[in-house]
Amino acid sequence: MGDIIQKGVLLTEGKTKKIFEVINYPNSVIIQSKDDITAGDGAKHDIIDGKAILANEVTCNVFRLLKKCYIPIAFQKQLSDTEFVSKRCNMVPWEVVIRRKALGSYLKRNPHFSKGQIFPKLIFELFLKTSGKKWKGKDIPCDDPFAIISHDGNHMELFLPDQSLSQQSSFLVLDDFPLKDQTKVVDAIRNIAMEVFLILEEAWRLQGRELVDLKLEFGFDEDNQLLLADVIDNDSWRVLHNGQNIDKQLYRDGADLNEVTAKYQEVAELTGRFEIPRQQIILWRASPKDDLLDFSSVIYEINAGNCVFQTTVVTSSLHKTPVQAIDELIKKIQEVPDSVVIAYCGMSNGAGPTLSAHCTVPVITVPASWKDFHEDVWSSLRTPSDVSVSTVLNPKNAVLHALQILAMRNPWLYAILRQKQEERLCNFLIF
Repeated sequence: MGDIIQKGVLLTEGKTKKIFEVINYPNSVIIQSKDDITAGDGAKHDIIDGKAILANEVTCNVFRLLKKCYIPIAFQKQLSDTEFVSKRCNMVPWEVVIRRKALGSYLKRNPHFSKGQIFPKLIFELFLKTSGKKWKGKDIPCDDPFAIISHDGNHMELFLPDQSLSQQSSFLVLDDFPLKDQTKVVDAIRNIAMEVFLILEEAWRLQGRELVDLKLEFGFDEDNQLLLADVIDNDSWRVLHNGQNIDKQLYRDGADLNEVTAKYQEVAELTGRFEIPRQQIILWRASPKDDLLDFSSVIYEINAGNCVFQTTVVTSSLHKTPVQAIDELIKKIQEVPDSVVIAYCGMSNGAGPTLSAHCTVPVITVPASWKDFHEDVWSSLRTPSDVSVSTVLNPKNAVLHALQILAMRNPWLYAILRQKQEERLCNFLIF
């Protein structure tokens, strides 16, 4: 898309954005933000001068981060202060919400949970997108009802979103929901939505803020590929700073428009700092005889060609060529300061502690001969003062330990690791 974008006619207009065709790229659209801000399904409405610029800036910042993380997104590029170019999508009529805490409408549907309760396992919710209190000609009591899809995917039950689920029955069951392979689509949407939340959760945490819930929309492009679409701006989430909202909730709660504007400006600035850092794992061995297969297999499984971090193998003996070895260590860390060293050095069990004594990055040692010579472990456990080496016997666990260290500064890596952990976690009702 190197040509000048030729803006076409207005295709549709919502409360906070307009969508235009692209004349020279028929499979793309231009999404333009508006200065409008609304709440209560449009019942409350104001104009904030400059909101369109801030909303577009946040959306572009977020999508650029997600693009670096290989999330399938419709976003293509920023076009102007208030516009970006997106792939044209056939939108899935669901609003997807991911939650880390019990807040907002979730408490109305589940009043037995306490306000602000944390969910170790993310909550995934669907709402059917409707307008005019109708769905395919059928009258319904509210717009955007809460939706529960049956396990077989053959029907969808609709509920009032602002009432306890335990005290109501579904007001409509849709047996003819027009979505091919619905169960597979739901699973795919869940996986993408979870990863997106986790990436943004860590990105916000690195800025000293807390993401507690997130609203997303999806669509299919001309190749029938499922993409994260629409926008992600300050109206799409709840973000807290010291327990206080810096998102649209301020407006819903009646805050002064100047305060709302200031928080939107703060969010635009903070999302501009979202990034994926350059990091590396240094696999240190004394000679080519030290087999790194167990390490490499785990690293490949996580990295899978996407360059979440780089892997550097160093072959150097700290016993035979100590000066050259320390010099090589310093050079590698100087090139990529955000590093973790894993030492696996055959009979040289003192390599890990020695490396640790000569650098400030974390060093993990794996005693290669411990199964045959158990006493060798002590050279890694009993170390002099100011030698903070970690000792891990299982090579795969050593890699995982290194990845967890790097994930503290890497939203993408955090999401990869956390998503696997969430599969085995459970949420509990706390009384």
